[in-house]
This record gives sequence, structure tokens and C-alpha cells, in this order.
Amino acid sequence: MTQSEALDILKTGGNVFLTGEPGAGKTYVLNQYIAWLESCGVSVAITASTGIAATHIGGMTIHAWSGIGARDELSAYDLDAIANKEKIAKRIKKTQVLVIDEISMLDGRLLDMVDKVCRTVRGSGEPFGGLQIILVGDFFQLPPIARRGEMHRFAFESNVWANARLLTCYLTEQHRQEDEMLLGLLSSIRKNEIEEEHYTLLGEQTEIDQEHIEPTRLFTHNRDVDAMNITELKKLSTDSVSFRMEGKGAKPLVEGLKKNCLSPEILELRREAMVMCTKNNFEAGYVNGTLGRVISFDVEDGYPIIETGDGREIKIMPASWSVAEDNKVLAEISQVPLRLAWAITIHKSQGMSLDAAEIDLRNAFTYGQGYVALSRVRTLGGMKVLGLNANALMVDPKIVRMDERFHEESEDAEEAFQNMDAEELDTMHTNFIEKMGGTIPKEGETPVRKTHMPTGSTYEETQELLQKKHTVGEIAKLRKMAESTIWGHLEKLAEDKTLIKEEVMHLIPENWETILEDVFRAIQVCGAEKLKPLFEETGEQYDYNDIRLARLFHTLKT
Repeated sequence: MTQSEALDILKTGGNVFLTGEPGAGKTYVLNQYIAWLESCGVSVAITASTGIAATHIGGMTIHAWSGIGARDELSAYDLDAIANKEKIAKRIKKTQVLVIDEISMLDGRLLDMVDKVCRTVRGSGEPFGGLQIILVGDFFQLPPIARRGEMHRFAFESNVWANARLLTCYLTEQHRQEDEMLLGLLSSIRKNEIEEEHYTLLGEQTEIDQEHIEPTRLFTHNRDVDAMNITELKKLSTDSVSFRMEGKGAKPLVEGLKKNCLSPEILELRREAMVMCTKNNFEAGYVNGTLGRVISFDVEDGYPIIETGDGREIKIMPASWSVAEDNKVLAEISQVPLRLAWAITIHKSQGMSLDAAEIDLRNAFTYGQGYVALSRVRTLGGMKVLGLNANALMVDPKIVRMDERFHEESEDAEEAFQNMDAEELDTMHTNFIEKMGGTIPKEGETPVRKTHMPTGSTYEETQELLQKKHTVGEIAKLRKMAESTIWGHLEKLAEDKTLIKEEVMHLIPENWETILEDVFRAIQVCGAEKLKPLFEETGEQYDYNDIRLARLFHTLKT
């Protein structure tokens, strides 16, 4: 199934299991759907099965959202206590669509508990109390962690999985791996069809051709990761520079963000240290998993400058991670988005796309670890395999059988929706949004949102500094954020009609009318979504900040 087909199915309002191999675009489709719902005024709760995954998507854990917390069982007393917590009850009643990411790591018993809480709070016998439920993930990834002496239950083994009548959307396009041999190997692992030739192929991966960086070593255990990173850092004779994480908001949420952020609370770096980016910043030129080497620290602000594997030099400015609900930022942390990268656990690498990795699977102890490790890297040439044990490439036979069923269910859904004409599909989309009390914006109209920019939000803080005539660069330094993050705030404010043109007039450069005319003309040709096409269409004569400002004016004009 293609990404656009999956998006069309999501928009009908049915309960959906969105799955696919690593790199198939699950996160992209999910983000597109969330943006569409928000533009229609529909309330979405974004959650994940683990703290790390929740930090990646800017949501909260499903445990926190539902009020279940660390419970393994849900007694009648527990259920009554949760339902009578005003904050939890209000949250669940207000939500219209519930997203749970990394569903492979959520035990089926807990999914049943979430269902029971939602039905109780919302006073409805429908699955999840009538919410649209979107479950996202790949069951070939790491499984749930069971209590000692117990077997885990996969989410699809829960009672509510069948009751919810989930439509399966299995994405089949590939957007990460660039190597046909690696894709073939990963496909064989997913089918449990590993042959001797596959072990031979991996045994031949003994060298990585990277001039500027050392590969990250993937371990199964934290103790090995910590020992290697500390040892390698101490080998460097260069001066140490530390960056301390800052946080604000509700203390428990701040502590949760700190615990699950891939960047440490105190980041110690030295020149020549191997590092990994821990957040996506496409415009700055890095993603979560980009590897590099610290070559210097900026003389003005002290932030690290790294050299990537392809020889690019990037200054890494602080970034922020937040927990938001109803468009209100509840907690936020800020740190330079780097971590030492001589080593990382396979568990923490889930969701990353690495340039190069040394993979040690001699101590692999659970299904899926080998698959997750190998699927982090784009090409066979980017991996060095240090060792395998007999079970390293095994996946759970139960998952293999279920995967066949998911493929069949997805094909059935694809066929059913392909037989619908566009008008019928549009009617289903409209009926769903109207049922939720929202409105689908007409083409060319500004989306009508039910939520507004919250008082005290990170966006409002940026706007207040802008109103004091600070430049984007000055705001970035004051807020200890990347300039690209501040530009993102301004674009969000413009989209929500919270920003007015007078507030940005002090940012305009010389020759502004010419820049504006050229960029507006380029937008007519390329659209306004991406900067690079606009940069190229205007003859590469303006810098990206001038183009972003002109694009901002275009948004304010429409």
C-alpha cells in the first residue's frame, strides 16, 4: 500500500493499524494525518508505548495519558480511582483520535486496560469508548518487556484488537535502505528464511569505508555502551566542554523528558569526539542518527561544529523536546542534540537511520534484536559485523505468521478502497470530520482550528522577543535554540494567524522588494512546502533566511 492510499483510509475515521518495514514512511503518514486532523479542528492525543518513543514524537506515554501508570493489573478500585481523576477524565473525554506509536512494545494486557479506562470514562461500550484508534508500528521490532517469570502478550493478542476491527495499512514503499542486497537480507529475516549464504554475507562485512567518522557500535546491553563511550572519550587529550540540559514546566514531565531524551543531561564533548545527532533538522542538514566528529567549538557561542561522514561541517545549536496537550506545552527541555557515538544500545537505536555501524550480536538475547540492528543502516557497506550467535537473526515465528495475515488484510483494504470513486471517498472524509464536530477547509481557505496558541507556550515566548525587535539570531541565542527552530515558531504563528506583518518588518534586508517578487514567483512554480526548490528557482542568489522570510510574508498575505 502506498502512503497516499493509507492516508485516504485514515481520513475515513476507521480504526487503523499502520505498519510497514523500517523506512516505509509510517511516521511521515502519521504526521500528515495529524496535521490534517488539527486543520479540521479535531482533537488528537499523541502517545507511544515507551518514554523514548514518546520523546521522539513530542507526545506522552500511553501509560501517563490513560492514568494507568506503572500498573500491571487494573482492579475495580483502580478503574474507579482513574475515572474520578478530573485531569485524566477531562483529557480522555476531550480526545477524539488516539494515536499509540511503537505498538510492538506495548503488552496486550495494557492495551486492554487502556480500552477499559476509555470505555469507563467516556461511558461507552464501544472499543476505546468510541475514539478513533491509530496503532502504529512493526512487530518485527523489539517486543514488550514482560515481568520476570511471565510471558509477554503482543498487542494483537489483546481482546480489544479484534473488537476494534482495525483496518491494516501495510506500507510497502521503501525510503531508507539504498542497498538491494540489504533489503533482500532483511526480507529473508522477516520471513524466517535465513540460509547459510546470509551468514556468509554478514561475515564478509569486515570493513567500513568512511574517511571522516568512526562507525557506531551497537550493543545489546547498556553496560557495554557506557564503558566504551567513557573509555574512548578519556583517550582524547583535548579540552573538555560541557553542555547542561535545561528544563521548564511540570517537574514530573520535565524529569520524564530528561530520562528519555537520547541526549544526556550533561553532555561532555571534546574535539575529535565521535557524536551522533539525536533529533531531525533537515534544513540544518542532519537527522536522528547522523554521525559526525567534533572538529571545533564556535568562537562566539561555544556550540560544537561537527564534520559528517560526507565531509560537511555543521554547527549544532540547542534543540528542544516538549510534551504538549491541546496545543499547550506542558513541559520542555533544551539541549545540544548530540550524544557520544562510539556506542549505543540496539534498543535506543530503534527509530534511527545510521550512516555506519559496528554490530555486535554475540550476546543477542531476544527476538528482533538482530533485525533492528541491521535495519538501522542504509547499506551493507555501512556496517561491520563483529559477531553473531545462533539466534541473532531469528524472529518470532508467531510474528511471521501474523505478518502474512497483516499483508492479506492490507491487500483487502487496498482493493476495497481502490474500488471507490474519488467522490465517495471525499464524502466519507467529510462525514467523519463533521461527526467529530470539525470542518474540512476548502481549497485555498485558511484551516479553521478549534485550538489557539496557548499562553506561555514556546511559540508565544518567541513572539514576545520578536515584538521587542530582536532578530531571529538573537532570539535563538536568548532561547538557546537553533535558528531553524525559531523560524519554525514564526511559521507556526503565521499559519495560525497569530503573527502580523508589522512584527517582522524589522527583519527585512536590503533589496527586499526584489527578493519578495522573485520568491513569490518561485512559489507559483514550486509551491511553498520546501526551501531548496525555492533556493534553486531563484538562481541561488538569496540565502535561506531571506527565502524563509519571504515565504513567511506569502503566508501572511494568503
